[in-house]
Amino acid sequence: MRLATSLVIAGLLFAAQPGLAATAQQEKMKTCNADATAQKLNGDERKAFMQTCLSGKQLTPQQQKMSSCSKTAASQNLAGDARKKFMSECLKNK
Repeated sequence: MRLATSLVIAGLLFAAQPGLAATAQQEKMKTCNADATAQKLNGDERKAFMQTCLSGKQLTPQQQKMSSCSKTAASQNLAGDARKKFMSECLKNK
């Protein structure tokens, strides 16, 4: 009887844990979303920030700029001097 009761209690505790993980993820999403809004991020910059924030890896603002500019340059198929010029201007303007 004690074994059955212990197994039921253990099962209930185990079943309750995913709910806690979802709640923690929801809180993380709220925090990251609020931070992105406070920084007035939009489009690709916001997506990159949210991905990084939710993964737990924090980038500096300069790293965020570099990532965003690099992705834009890649989407425009820029290479060589054209890419260097674009990156320089992009990093200055943000």
